[in-house]
Amino acid sequence: MNAENKTQQAKLKSWQNPEMCLLIMAGAAPFSFAIWLALLNNFAIEVASFTGREIGILQSLREVPGFLAFTAVFLLLVMREQVFAVLSLALLGLGITITGFFPTEYGLYFTTVLMSVGFHYFETVQMSLSLQWLSKERAPRMMGMQLSAKSVASIVAYILLWVALDQLSVSYTWLYVFGGGVTIVAALFIWLAFPRIEGHSPQHKTMILRKRYWLYYALTFMGGARRQIFVVFAGFLLVEKFGFSASMIAGLYLANHLITSILSPTLGSIISRFGERNVLIFEYVGLIGVFAGYAFVDNGTTASVLYVVDHVFFAFAIAHKSYLQKIADGRDIAATSSVSFSINHIAAVIIPWAFGAFLWLKSPSYVFIAGAIMAFISLILSLNVPRLPKPGNEVVVGKVPHAVPAE
Repeated sequence: MNAENKTQQAKLKSWQNPEMCLLIMAGAAPFSFAIWLALLNNFAIEVASFTGREIGILQSLREVPGFLAFTAVFLLLVMREQVFAVLSLALLGLGITITGFFPTEYGLYFTTVLMSVGFHYFETVQMSLSLQWLSKERAPRMMGMQLSAKSVASIVAYILLWVALDQLSVSYTWLYVFGGGVTIVAALFIWLAFPRIEGHSPQHKTMILRKRYWLYYALTFMGGARRQIFVVFAGFLLVEKFGFSASMIAGLYLANHLITSILSPTLGSIISRFGERNVLIFEYVGLIGVFAGYAFVDNGTTASVLYVVDHVFFAFAIAHKSYLQKIADGRDIAATSSVSFSINHIAAVIIPWAFGAFLWLKSPSYVFIAGAIMAFISLILSLNVPRLPKPGNEVVVGKVPHAVPAE
């Protein structure tokens, strides 16, 4: 570090550090996305007259930018990851801000894709920065704290949303403007307040697919498929079958994030203590039960409980990330994060449309039975995670010999 850089570092306040930057980033995106997601089903049904077919198409379109997340590595040739993260955050906010001004089928498709480009690029780069800026020892706990920050931001959003809907009768349009605007302001603050931060290892700026990461890729693919059951169909079930209002959905999201904000930091410590293998096994056994419950639920209260439990299991994604950090060459993190995000969205592009157009129209139960089968496949994969993952010990069965790159 040269004298000029040392002088600049000395002028920084104690909170202007990588961990705080990651925490603020973590909270900035879900504030607006929480509002977008909580309003989506009611806005789509009440304003845009969507059926299961249109909501499936919209959700498939929303996942296309996630499938293309591997292109992030090429954009990193011309800009720093930190800068890319802030610009993506601002684009996310912009897409949500204008959503209410396009209350038609194709208008909602357009604003959703715009929002999704920012969201998925941001999530890709934010994950990469976390794995680069945090030590392996602190990463599980700090990623748990980031999840907690996401939940706290979402809690604030849902409280404001509930008040705006139930007490003030604010229109959907202005709620979208408010949610997106907050994220844009947060992006501007991050840009101005934090210095440019260097990672532990210089990153490869090309696409990377390594055979020895195959189990991580498989878990990531199945995680993308499982996520669609919750994001697309579980909420739609509550609105279409049980008649939940927008304020009731916001209340459920509030409960989800209250629980997650409390559990996530602890979960990071649990992963450090018991290991990724045991945590993943527990997650997938639980998800099999949740999806089977969705398939046969016949009252709104039970469906609400399943919805909350389902959301809690999303926090277990920390185990996926810490598993990658333990087995990967540090120089692979940015490229692998981009590629894995695309892998995560392969199923996500197909499932909303296919399940919405075929399974859902025949019976919603078929969608959730398929989800239980996907959770079972993930359980089998999780049994192949070693108790002490590291380079050269990435899997129990199916090891790729002589594939560990030199540090």
